[in-house]
Amino acid sequence: MRKVRVAVLGYGHLGKWHCQKVEAHSEVAEFVAIVEKFPAGQEAARSNHPQVKVVSDLKDIIHEIDAAFVVTPTSTHFELVKELLEHEKHVFCEKPLCSNDLEAQKLKEIAAKKSVVLQVGHSERFHESWEKLREKFQTLPTPFSVRINRVAPFKGRATDVDVVQDLAIHDLDLLLYLFKQKPISISAHGYKIRTNNWDHASIQITLEDKCEAMVVVGRNAVKEMRDLEVISKDGMVTVDLFTNKIYEATASQFEDGTFVKEEAYAKRDHLLLEHKNFYHSILETLPAVIGLKDGMNAVHLVDCTLKAMESSSAVMVKLG
Repeated sequence: MRKVRVAVLGYGHLGKWHCQKVEAHSEVAEFVAIVEKFPAGQEAARSNHPQVKVVSDLKDIIHEIDAAFVVTPTSTHFELVKELLEHEKHVFCEKPLCSNDLEAQKLKEIAAKKSVVLQVGHSERFHESWEKLREKFQTLPTPFSVRINRVAPFKGRATDVDVVQDLAIHDLDLLLYLFKQKPISISAHGYKIRTNNWDHASIQITLEDKCEAMVVVGRNAVKEMRDLEVISKDGMVTVDLFTNKIYEATASQFEDGTFVKEEAYAKRDHLLLEHKNFYHSILETLPAVIGLKDGMNAVHLVDCTLKAMESSSAVMVKLG
């Protein structure tokens, strides 16, 4: 069986996990190289992966690979993805695909001329809960309301970007994935608490059919919360993404006489599943499970949110 020759670009916190997943797929992936520009990262990469070439520049190994995982700071995504696409390489890019709409459009123009897989790392789509609930969410009576919380105490990571690019992008993408009612406009406000970037954001999204969503993200909270709540005339569904539980309350009692049903679902290795899908798409010549259009739409919602925060006014959404 043909193996995909792979490089991982970036050996930071998340890059280390990606390297482990490449090694876990040795039946379909040949781990060729790690690209890391910082000496300390290079030393750690060589120590943990002695059989893998470690270089400081993508140009040093670009002709030796078929595909690459881009796991570098957001500000570098555009140039790296652009270079990989121009060399006809398959690309897995961690979210966000790039920094803004203009960059996303340029990548679209390049990708349209290439026969490669471009997958974006929106890992929150891989919760088992969505397999149980997505069809239900797609057929909800309207109007309905959605509230998503993703907050945690300060961890000192990813401070080079704001919480919209780092955290809210997960939930903005989930809105597009889980519900057929698309965003119409976005209003938002936030606070710069520990850094010069937004450390907390409250985002109000007007959806089609008079539906609405509120996304709250923050990296200076007193406790960690990751949940999604949907309420309509059918009742309420809450998914606790931290404890992997689904709670449902309808208009009537359940068979056991209770008014709230609780269901646990299995925790998954989302990164492992992303890698599995990426290799499958390459080897079977299939579309990416989360592709360019998904990545572009998520970037656009982030762009709209940041503009709304800076201007203190609503911004209209124009999805591709």
